[in-house]
Amino acid sequence: MSPPDEVEGPLPTDYEIARSTDMEPIWELVEPWGLGLDDLQYFGSYTAKVKHHAIDRLREQADEKAGNLVLVTGMTPTPKGEGKTVTTVGLGQTLNHIGETAMIAIREPSLGPVFGVKGGAAGGGRSQVLPMEDINLHFTGDLHALTSAHNLISAMLDAKISQGDELDIDVNDVAWPRAIDMNDRVLRETVIGLGGKTGGTPREDGFLLTAASELMAVLCMASSLGDLKERVARIVVAYDGDGDPVTVDDIDATGAVTMLLRDAIKPNVVQTIEGTPAFVHGGPFANIAHGTNSLMADKAAFGMADYVVTEAGFGSDLGAEKFMNIVCRLGDMTPNAVVLVSSVRALKYHGEDMWPADFDDIADAGVGAVEAGLPNLDKHVQNLQKFGVPVVVAVNRFPDDADEEVEAVLDHCREDLGVKAAESTVFENGSEGGVDLAEHVVAEVEAGDEESFAPLYDDEDSIKEKIHTVATEIYGADGVKYTGGAESDIERMEDLGFGEFPVCLSKTFHSLSDDASKKGVPTDWELEVREIYPSAGAGFLVALTGDVLTLPGLPSDPAAAGMDIDADGNISGLF
Repeated sequence: MSPPDEVEGPLPTDYEIARSTDMEPIWELVEPWGLGLDDLQYFGSYTAKVKHHAIDRLREQADEKAGNLVLVTGMTPTPKGEGKTVTTVGLGQTLNHIGETAMIAIREPSLGPVFGVKGGAAGGGRSQVLPMEDINLHFTGDLHALTSAHNLISAMLDAKISQGDELDIDVNDVAWPRAIDMNDRVLRETVIGLGGKTGGTPREDGFLLTAASELMAVLCMASSLGDLKERVARIVVAYDGDGDPVTVDDIDATGAVTMLLRDAIKPNVVQTIEGTPAFVHGGPFANIAHGTNSLMADKAAFGMADYVVTEAGFGSDLGAEKFMNIVCRLGDMTPNAVVLVSSVRALKYHGEDMWPADFDDIADAGVGAVEAGLPNLDKHVQNLQKFGVPVVVAVNRFPDDADEEVEAVLDHCREDLGVKAAESTVFENGSEGGVDLAEHVVAEVEAGDEESFAPLYDDEDSIKEKIHTVATEIYGADGVKYTGGAESDIERMEDLGFGEFPVCLSKTFHSLSDDASKKGVPTDWELEVREIYPSAGAGFLVALTGDVLTLPGLPSDPAAAGMDIDADGNISGLF
């Protein structure tokens, strides 16, 4: 497909654009990219999963050539998001438009955010992935499979506890809550087993969002079905009376859980508005988990194209940091360039004079407010440069942005930061609106040196050293304070042999600090770590900071309240 012509007047809605696009049958779309009819498992005409034998072949092809990995991340966002997925999709389309071969790899939406604050999460405008309704709702059932598999572990664990527990499980030291793919605050803390003798053993329990489940992280870090099974087996679900871990394998759940994930582990392939193939697979949150799509999707994409454009969730202090320190380390990948998405409204939002910010006020705040927020952008650029990777800033343009506001950001990046920067209008214009950005990315990739990339800490560093490095180097904290049982948690993790794991810090995405109310670049603060637990299947330790929640709640006016469907099946309000 060719990029759409620029249009005069108001841009149609995402839904109108999606519905007016003539999609290509998925088997025809991917055939020139090296996938045949027998390589795909079909979900209608426009969505498919890639079968295991084809993944193996694509990975062999990837090993024979040098692919280029481009990570899209962002500055600290506003609650409405700054367009990372739009930029990822648009950049992939544009790279193909200027003569490169590029694949896109992004995460699947979770129903929690879809019905909560953000609504749909598959790009937008003329840089979106299709079929958008399917992707945002049930898609191929991956999230449902993960929810069922997670809760099967919970059920089998409680069956062990209540029916002849030869494992001597400590009911006060169960580490496996239940999961739901919906924001529901009343389920964060529950009591179960209140039905008398037949109701099991009473104990405190709770739910987390499926995207926050270790199973989601395991799915995204697994390299094959066999590797997935091994990772599932070593997940720690509880501790016994002596403090020793009880695993999924100990409760005899490994085989059944892996069976439920047999199809979910296969990457989903769809298409963009302009016909660029896109993998949409996995959905760990970056403020809770590691925040990137599956490694299997990335590896397959490398076998199909010279460029793979992928995305990390939230700001670079979360998604990009975890991508560099965890995903690249465990997945043996090296990023060739990073695109940092910024916006005029986010810069105004982080100016000290604009908080608390009203978005109507932001629109009229002017260049001075933009300049006041530039330190937040600067901090993200400097953080990314610490990994030895070239950085290109994309200014994602919104309709209310004034020319002088956009130019102020571009001039600052080029003259004060010394990094390439480009205005991006891929939302409105598709690949035609991303040419400058794509050309900057190609130039940086071709001039770059993969050998310069390095994570910020070593495997051999202690747990506290790793946490301190992220807190001070990335977040800008003065230090770290451990509260609650965090010190005991560290001792336990070291005793269990998890000391060399990388650390995954769960932190608010609203601020560089652990306090959501602090905008810009907070100073004179300490990071609070209150709990540390193993994600043994995924291969990292999770450190909970501040008051981050693993199960969000719906706002007073959830996005779901504005959604509807008519008698003909036409959806409104989702996009």
